[in-house]
Amino acid sequence: MEQGRAQSKNKTFSEMLMSMDRRWVFLVLGIVTVGALLSKFTIKQSVTPEVRDIYNFVENLKPSDNLLVAIDYDPNAKAELHPMAYAILEQAMARKIHVITLTLSQNGAGLADQAVRDVVDSVATYDGFRPEYGKDYVFLGYRPYYALVILGMGQNFRIPFPKDYFGNVLDSLPMMKRVQNYDQIAGVIDITGSNVADAWIANANGRYGVKVALGLTGVSGADYYPYFQSRQIFGLMVGMKGAAEYETLTHNPGPAMEAMGVQTFAHIVIILFILIGNVGYFLDRRAQNKRARQL
Repeated sequence: MEQGRAQSKNKTFSEMLMSMDRRWVFLVLGIVTVGALLSKFTIKQSVTPEVRDIYNFVENLKPSDNLLVAIDYDPNAKAELHPMAYAILEQAMARKIHVITLTLSQNGAGLADQAVRDVVDSVATYDGFRPEYGKDYVFLGYRPYYALVILGMGQNFRIPFPKDYFGNVLDSLPMMKRVQNYDQIAGVIDITGSNVADAWIANANGRYGVKVALGLTGVSGADYYPYFQSRQIFGLMVGMKGAAEYETLTHNPGPAMEAMGVQTFAHIVIILFILIGNVGYFLDRRAQNKRARQL
């Protein structure tokens, strides 16, 4: 009789696990996520060589060198890629490097403009130096047909961008008077969640030999490690982890480092529920086998 009770108890417990309402999973995950956000929990990041190479490249540029930062992503990739743009722009502007920004994503102009404005205010607040538009930084805006735009800039920036985002003629901006094409650009850092990265590699690096680095979403990053190993790109940031690594290097904690703590707790919860589901499956299967033997 005791064996029958144990069997019944096991069966009840396994059925309970197998029939658990998925809303409980969402509820627990939501509570853990909110708790991690409120606690401001952060995790120390180990920095990978591909991220460090981007940081070192920007850090070794001289003031007044020209760095092109392409903010080629839409709002759907903002969570992963926006922190990368902020970290790179803050590092460059704080070091008084001349920054040219543009976007080859049709929905990216607003994000790029927001990032540049926020970073200018941040640099002015914490470094006491306010970058001046047209002298220290320029935002060229958006143009369609990204491959043609990248090729056109190799001849003359004024071919795809006769005017900047605000309607200023390029030659009216002091900084751009000294920029003709990629020959005056120290390097390009493209932050994107699409195949625009392929065009920068093939047309900017392959055709004109300009140095290119990439910041990518987590799902697309693995495809571009061969380009880093072959040195067709000099650096690579992938996903929220890559952005957090860059924030670590700049000693400027931001949303990526905060998100890594939240992401860690969320992954732990998901793993626990996977384990619970597997336990329920094997207990249920064991109960079914016992019933089959009794028959």
